[in-house]
Amino acid sequence: MVDQLRLHGVDTAFGVPGESYLAVLDALYDVPEIAFRICRQEGGAAMMADAYGKLTGQPGICFVTRGPGATSASAGVHIAYQDPTPMILFIGQVGRDMIEREAFQEIDYRRMFGQMAKWVAQIDDADRIPEYLARAFATATSGRPGPVVLALPEDMLRDMTAALDAKPYRPAEAHPSLADMKLLGDLVAAAKRPLMILGGTSWNAQACRHIQSFAEAHGLPTTASFRCQDYFDNRHPNYAGDVGIGINPKLADRVRESDLVLVVGARLGEMTTGGYTLFDTPVPKQTMVHVHAGAEELGRVYQPELAINAGVKAFAAAAAALSPPKSPDKARKELVSTARNEYETYIETPSIPGDVQMGEIMAWLRERLPEDAIISNGAGNYTTWVHRFYQYRSFPTQLAPTSGSMGYGLPAAVAASSVFPERTVVCFAGDGCYMMHGQELATAMQYGLKIIILVINNGMYGTIRMHQEREYPERVSGTELVNPDFAAYARAFGANGEVVERTEQFAPAFERAMAAEGSSLIEIRIDPEAITPKTTLAQITAAAQAKLS
Repeated sequence: MVDQLRLHGVDTAFGVPGESYLAVLDALYDVPEIAFRICRQEGGAAMMADAYGKLTGQPGICFVTRGPGATSASAGVHIAYQDPTPMILFIGQVGRDMIEREAFQEIDYRRMFGQMAKWVAQIDDADRIPEYLARAFATATSGRPGPVVLALPEDMLRDMTAALDAKPYRPAEAHPSLADMKLLGDLVAAAKRPLMILGGTSWNAQACRHIQSFAEAHGLPTTASFRCQDYFDNRHPNYAGDVGIGINPKLADRVRESDLVLVVGARLGEMTTGGYTLFDTPVPKQTMVHVHAGAEELGRVYQPELAINAGVKAFAAAAAALSPPKSPDKARKELVSTARNEYETYIETPSIPGDVQMGEIMAWLRERLPEDAIISNGAGNYTTWVHRFYQYRSFPTQLAPTSGSMGYGLPAAVAASSVFPERTVVCFAGDGCYMMHGQELATAMQYGLKIIILVINNGMYGTIRMHQEREYPERVSGTELVNPDFAAYARAFGANGEVVERTEQFAPAFERAMAAEGSSLIEIRIDPEAITPKTTLAQITAAAQAKLS
């Protein structure tokens, strides 16, 4: 098993130890080139593997034990499936002679993970380990990437085998045809109000450069789908914002009014389509070109004028090679400039209630952080500050779950610091979000990783409270939180911890965190009324009451 992992280029595995796969841990003892990151909870370990897959394009590897270990890890598997991210989860399983007896912690993983993984299997014969692993790596990385789950019966891992090695895996990537690219070129040239949306996974820095060159040459306003903002330099004149939760109303109008929408890599799910409202179903009124590596995604919800089954790297290279217009189009230049101006207006620093102005903090971070700083976050209203007001400038620098899973930020930051120890890694978390996997700070400390954690504390599950105040005004139930002293909590792990209660305290605290040897946590206490950059709880409640009356 470990020999095949090494053959396929694995250098890191994340996991929580379990007696069901002790034989694997023993084999890893003799293979120091594969680092096993000991985690504190299986959900965190699986999220680290997902983040590793996003950062490298190679499958993130995670090992967990059976039963409770597997169920905890399912949160990370679901993220990897929806995002989609290449990942392989190995689960220790009961012995083969105990199957179907409901032995201790026994679960049928084919049934459990059937709808949240690309492939789920159990290796009952040690002779077939090379076959199963070769298929797992190919499946996780080819077409629409995603997670693979392999169950490992405990007794099988102790069997002797003389099985022959597989070859190192090579992902299969579909390429666009010449006819597709010619038709695309004609559609782009004829459009009066085109727009490009980038998303999905499997991007790399070269593909980002190619797609940027294509946008420049053909005068395309370019946007990013939900939490894919690092695919296009946000400072670039052609960048027009992100198409996701809290979309700029002017950008939403622009999507609806476009005569050509070129979607590259995004699968056009709920977040990217504004709850399936930005495009008519099944046939959009806009001319749509949809590029996706998974053939099953093309025409799944929307019937495009042109469907191109291609990986983003292959498509971006072909798009960059398309002949640009012979003469500059003045109208197209004005279109790009107007879209850019609308974006820049939307990210102007707003004011919120209280002594901490998050807009000013984000503006300061935008100027202070290096271009290759990696930003991670989970889910919650606090993420609006990161997605709307921070500008991503290079790839890969954004780690965020498009599935909207809470608790993702810190495990992702641990993976990022493991892969790129020389880079600045900043984790954003809400108070509720951080408490879901805050124990993974112990993992960061154990391996000497340097992460700066910003906990935005408003004493509630803010997103749910916002919906609650809108639907059931002044009937607060199940959303209030009593939190620990997060700075003291961090110091208990051996990290640095500070509290910020006024805007002017933030910059010095962050500079101290940057200068510190290890990881640091800064708790930012904001006014509970400051629900989003434009609305407060009082405004939401008042609007709801007015509607009811």
